[in-house]
Amino acid sequence: MIRIGIVGAENTHSYSVAATLNINKAVPGAAVVAIWGETDEFAKTAAKKGQIPLIVKKPTDMIGQVDAIMVDHRHAKLHLPAAEAFLEKKLPLFIDKPFSYRLAEGKAFLAKARKLGVPVTSFSAIPHQQSFATMMQKVRKAGEVRAVSSIGPADIKSPWGGIFFYGVHQVDMLIEAFGPEIVAVSVAKKKVGEKFSAIAALFWASGLMATMQCLNGAQTGFQLAVSTDGGILSDKLAFDADPYLMGTRCFVKMFKTGKEPFTHSRILSPIAVLEAMEKAVTSGKLEKVAKT
Repeated sequence: MIRIGIVGAENTHSYSVAATLNINKAVPGAAVVAIWGETDEFAKTAAKKGQIPLIVKKPTDMIGQVDAIMVDHRHAKLHLPAAEAFLEKKLPLFIDKPFSYRLAEGKAFLAKARKLGVPVTSFSAIPHQQSFATMMQKVRKAGEVRAVSSIGPADIKSPWGGIFFYGVHQVDMLIEAFGPEIVAVSVAKKKVGEKFSAIAALFWASGLMATMQCLNGAQTGFQLAVSTDGGILSDKLAFDADPYLMGTRCFVKMFKTGKEPFTHSRILSPIAVLEAMEKAVTSGKLEKVAKT
C-alpha cells in the first residue's frame, strides 16, 4: 500500500483526490493517510470529506509516515518551497498545477530531483478527461490543423498568481493537444465592471496559431474548437464522473514504479508559456516564450 500525504487543504483537489482513493477506492494499492492544511479549518474539512485519518501540525511531520507526497496549494509560488523537504528525503512527488510560478525555479528543482533520482510529475486534469481524448481522436482523423481556439475560466488579476491560476488548464490542454513548441504569446485584456477578461494568442514554431479566451465570471466550462482540412471540430469538454480518477491513476502509477509519465521539459512548458503571458498582460506586446 502506497501511503500518500497531502500538503495543502485550501484547494478542493486535496479532498477530492482523497475521496477517489479512500472512499471510492478507485485506485487499488494507494491511500491518503495524512494531510496538512493552511488553517486548522481547511485541514479538518479536507480530512472529513476525504476520510483522511491524520492531520499534522507541520508538513514535515509526515516524513516517516508516508511513501509519497501530493503538494496542492492555490498559488503556484508555494509549491516548490513546500516540496523541498520531501525532495531531500527522496519521496516521490505529485505537484498539482501549476508546477511552479517561475520557470527558473522549476528548472532548478527538477534538476535536483533528477540528481537525487526522485520521480516528480505535474499536470492539469483537463487532458485526462475522456472528452478530451475523444476530441483528439477526431482531430487526428480530420486532416491538417489550421487554427485552434479554446475557452475557459481565468482571471488575469487573480490573487493566486494571475493568469497562472486556472489559465494553466487551457495552456496544458493546448500543449498536450498540439505540442510544446510555443514560441511567442500576446494578450489583449478588457475590463468589464470590476473584472478583467482576456484573449491570448499563442504561436507555435510550426506556424500554428491558437486563441485562448480567458473569461472571468462566465460559467463556460472548458471548450475547444479546431479548424482542420476536414472541417471544424468543436465541443465542450465534459468532465468524467470522477474528474480526478485518471490523473490520480497516473501519479499513483509513478509512485509505484518510479517512472515519470512526462518529461521534465513537458512539465515546464506550461510554466514558460504562462510566464510569457504574464509579461504580455503588463507589456501589451508580443512576448517570447523561453525554452524548457
